[in-house]
Amino acid sequence: MVKIRLFRTGTTKRPMYRIVAIDSRRQRQGRVLEILGTYQPRADGAVTLDDAALDRWVAQGAQLSDTVRSLVRKHRKQVPAAEAEVPTDEAPAAESAPAS
Repeated sequence: MVKIRLFRTGTTKRPMYRIVAIDSRRQRQGRVLEILGTYQPRADGAVTLDDAALDRWVAQGAQLSDTVRSLVRKHRKQVPAAEAEVPTDEAPAAESAPAS
């Protein structure tokens, strides 16, 4: 069975995790099938995630660990809020041509 779980990287007392798809029988640091994103707990819990790849693995039957499920839920709540804050240029500014 394929699991989507955390893979620890970083140094002592400075953890960083990769969110990976991996065979459930492998060790935590074992060979991964695909890296889906990262989680940096020391950087205010920053999560980067490839949503398309995650959805593809889940559609194929991969199981999320409890921690990853929580991180995905938080990430998906923040992404629409971040996209809503991006201003759209309804009237683009006139480009100035260099004077000759």
